Order: sequence, then structure tokens, then C-alpha cells
Amino acid sequence: MVEPGPRIMAVTGSLQQQSVTRVVILHLAKRLEETGCSVDVLDLRQEPLPLYNPDTAHLEPGFEPLRARVSAADVFVLGSPDYHGSIGSALKNFLDHFWHEFAGKLFATVVASHEKGLTVTDQLRTVARQCYAWTLPYGISVAEKVDVKDGQVASDNLRLRLEMLVRDARVYGALLAAQRRADLACADPCFMARLRKMYAK
Repeated sequence: MVEPGPRIMAVTGSLQQQSVTRVVILHLAKRLEETGCSVDVLDLRQEPLPLYNPDTAHLEPGFEPLRARVSAADVFVLGSPDYHGSIGSALKNFLDHFWHEFAGKLFATVVASHEKGLTVTDQLRTVARQCYAWTLPYGISVAEKVDVKDGQVASDNLRLRLEMLVRDARVYGALLAAQRRADLACADPCFMARLRKMYAK
């Protein structure tokens, strides 16, 4: 029997109908479920968010249900296209909506790019750091027409790297989730201390 894994939110940050990002995120979601993780897929094409406004975002009808889903996740697998060396606007808008909910959790990144997506990966790491989250020490880069063909992962090299991400998201996600719970429950000085009152409700 497969041991239960951490709770994963897999986010497709592309609005394109035929999206390489979506193909890879759905591939990862399936593999993570097969290894015992609970996976919640958030496809921002199917579940669009209004442009983030700090004055009104929390009043939008879908905000609280989405916040509950984000709060429940231990790991965020984030997929974005590389647009001019930057995070796609749909994913950036999702990230803008939350902060406390990411603290102490793990980000794993996937970038569809013709140029390895290094700047996008770095920007996602910056977001994680600013939100007191952790990131895997590598990102996955996906090249259209090389790594993905006919709606399927086609490259053996990419498939192997995705298996690495599945394994690491599961293992390190579980470790961090356990430590996060311990940090919220204890009285030790640590970066999760500022959130104890919020999660004690």
C-alpha cells in the first residue's frame, strides 16, 4: 500500500487552449496521485480570478473557497509560460492573492520556455522567499515541440526530470508539512511563530 503523501495544489498558470504548461501539470498531478498524494488541480483557464485588488479581493464570491483550498495544500506545483522572461500574468495574479497561506510550504516550479525559463524560475523563488515559503533547489524547463507533442510528454529526459520532481515534492513536502505543524504547535522562536494566532482559531 502506498503511504499517504502531502496535499498538493497543482496550478496551471496558462490561459492558452493548447497549453504545454497544462499538459505537464496534468501529467505531474496524475503521477503525484499515483504515489499517494492528494492533488487539487487549479486550472486558471477554467477557474479565472479577477485582477488582484487588495481592497476588494477578499470580498469576491470565489475568494474564501479558494483560500480554503490554498490553506489546505502542503505543496504548490506551479506551472507558468515564459512571457518576455517573466511569470505569466494568470499565475502572478494567483500568487498576488495569497501570502500567509504559502508560509512554511513548498513550491515546485515548471516553466514552458524556449530559453530554459531561468528568469521565471528565479522570480518564482523570489515570490516564495517573500512569502516565507521553501522551493525545490531546481526548476523544470519545458520546450514546446521537443518535450511535449500531441498533448503528451514526449521527451525521455523531461519524463525523468518530472519523476524527480514527483519524488522530491512528495518527500520534502511531507517533511516540511510535519515541521510546519510542529512549529505552529510549539512555543519555539521560529519564522512560523507570527502565524500561530491565525492557525490557532
